[in-house]
Amino acid sequence: MSSLLHLAAGRVSVVIDATPGGLGEVLHWGPALEAADLEALALTAAPAVAPSSYDRPRRLGLLPVGEHGWAGTPGFEARRGERGERRAEALALAQAVAADSGAEARLVFANPSADIRVTVDLALAEGGVLRACASARNDGGDPLAIDALRVLLPVPQRARELLDFTGSWTSERMPQRRPLTDGTHLRAARRGRPGHDSPLLTVLGTPGFGNGAGELWSAHVGWSGDTEYLAERLQEGAGSAAAVIGGGAHLAPGEIVLAPGEVYDAPAVYFAHTGDGLDGIAAAHHAWLRARPHHPSTPRPLTLNSWEAMYFDLTPDRLIEFAEAAAALGVERVVIDDGWFGGRRDDRRGLGDWQVSDAVWHGRFVEVADRVHALGLQLGIWFEPEMVNLDSDLARAHPEWILGRLGAEDEWRHQLTLDLSNPEVVDYLLESIDTVVTAAGIDYIKWDMNREVSVTVDQAARPTGTAQVRALYGLLAELRRRHPALEIESCASGGARVDLGMLEHTQRVWASDSNDPVDRAPIQRGTSLLLAPELIGAHVGPEYSHTTDRATALSYRLATALFGHAGIEWDVTKLADAELDALREWGGLYRRLRPLLHGGRTVAADELDEGELLHGVVSHARDHAVLMWGRTTAARRGSTPRTRVPGLDPARRYAISLPAPAWAVGTHDVTWPGWWAPLVAGETVELPGRVLAEAGVPLPRLNAQQAVLIELRAV
Repeated sequence: MSSLLHLAAGRVSVVIDATPGGLGEVLHWGPALEAADLEALALTAAPAVAPSSYDRPRRLGLLPVGEHGWAGTPGFEARRGERGERRAEALALAQAVAADSGAEARLVFANPSADIRVTVDLALAEGGVLRACASARNDGGDPLAIDALRVLLPVPQRARELLDFTGSWTSERMPQRRPLTDGTHLRAARRGRPGHDSPLLTVLGTPGFGNGAGELWSAHVGWSGDTEYLAERLQEGAGSAAAVIGGGAHLAPGEIVLAPGEVYDAPAVYFAHTGDGLDGIAAAHHAWLRARPHHPSTPRPLTLNSWEAMYFDLTPDRLIEFAEAAAALGVERVVIDDGWFGGRRDDRRGLGDWQVSDAVWHGRFVEVADRVHALGLQLGIWFEPEMVNLDSDLARAHPEWILGRLGAEDEWRHQLTLDLSNPEVVDYLLESIDTVVTAAGIDYIKWDMNREVSVTVDQAARPTGTAQVRALYGLLAELRRRHPALEIESCASGGARVDLGMLEHTQRVWASDSNDPVDRAPIQRGTSLLLAPELIGAHVGPEYSHTTDRATALSYRLATALFGHAGIEWDVTKLADAELDALREWGGLYRRLRPLLHGGRTVAADELDEGELLHGVVSHARDHAVLMWGRTTAARRGSTPRTRVPGLDPARRYAISLPAPAWAVGTHDVTWPGWWAPLVAGETVELPGRVLAEAGVPLPRLNAQQAVLIELRAV
């Protein structure tokens, strides 16, 4: 039928009824369909008319509203008039254009009587990610207030189980699951950033879905400010589907008021579908990210950060010694953290004064930078540009630059938020940062945000939430324009700003302030459902973790930090020889495995006992894999039964080895499993993929907080 738009890529299809004057109904989002199926799909799209209901079948448009018979959360909410007294929401499809690729389309909705136009651009990537970008234009002669612009897609009846994430500082992205029931599952982030408890994704799936199995539909809002995620099921369903999933920015009343001719661009919403469980959702997002023209293309440098090694006790001589020790270990990037600027000797003062401190450097800042570069290392530096201490030259000179009236926002870590909607603030930050980057040839910025934003109005009480984020993006973009090779990390007191909006302007995220590998492994797993490993900072730290009061074995710390953009958070000038040898070997292993770790498919095993982890990366050709087998708690069973290895090709044969035998690993057994003993002796064992992937093999019962790496190559 000519009125149907069929977007197809990979194993996913999106079919939209593009009849002019219609609702732009999404008839299908899920497994790939053939062209011959479309007419039958349209023929079967209308549900029955129920008693005590509308006199015609309910249909669900791409921007559903009450006037269309949708009793759920509206896709579009707007008000017309100087006081917003007239609702202006109902839209009809005015135009639909498909690209020649067959994977992109633009749909234009209009309400001529209200002089509104809403455009939705859809792009379906080969991996299964659908990017939806909506914008609203005021074509009338008086103001138009936009209260919400959400993109909502239908999901079928078999999607009955919901997963998203919650968390707190040092415990980000902890999964939570529940059945999907009637009503609205709404997760609204109103923290001025996604937050440590960000849902990250809303995932709906077939009951009991796991890492490697189950059909799933997911949504992510690519925005670094206030957001809404929702999954909603009404008793009458959603057109011919059962429920909807989606989201958008959370807008404060009066935040977006369009003058005649103005446009509001809503954040992109990223939808993914897979039949391969959570690993499939991760693969879809990773494929989309890696296909971006600005995705990092150079090997991710092994990084050493000064924070947990020195805190505020920075001196030129210590930093030179630190860099020399780093170079001897094979480190490729050194980062100078907090304490290098202004009067910043603790976290109560100096924030905002982005000038090199004479008290710290004694005129040797450029000398240190030159020495780091002479060692063949990249140099990074820490900034927290969006924040200010009241005890700072900046706050004393420009109290009007602080967000909201003074006293309206409580201090958090002794700091307040700067008003980035004020162009003078952005100009000051841009020139200050640019001066430092230029003077020292800075290669990398760790961009931090150590508080939530609780006041989102300027000192004239105008809402600033959207303007704040847009200004941040503009500042980051201009820095990269001036310094094209500069890389930037998104840190927000750990992992409180992890989203695809920020990843359009940065090259990695700091997943969490916890370097305790017991906590860090699930944090990295949750983060990797959205972000590829090369975008996730993962550092090894000392035996004792100050965030958890826990000591962990070196093998577990090294193995956990390998599965990301690896680095070190440790004073390498004070380590024992055995620790230095292990770090040096680990760094070499990271560099050797980097193409696989940062280009392969992330996998995780199901059917494990509590406390067991078996996860890793498998090449797309399934001819090379590296996995981590570990335990967080003491074994509760007398043996480890056959365990299936995820991601392998049953039709191939694999040579198996332990790539890091020097890392001492403790076992709870008297002997190793028979097939494993030669591996410990440094030998290679060959096994059929069908045995590894389908029958499984017995694995050693490791002691608590121990891990071993397993490398497999097809033969």
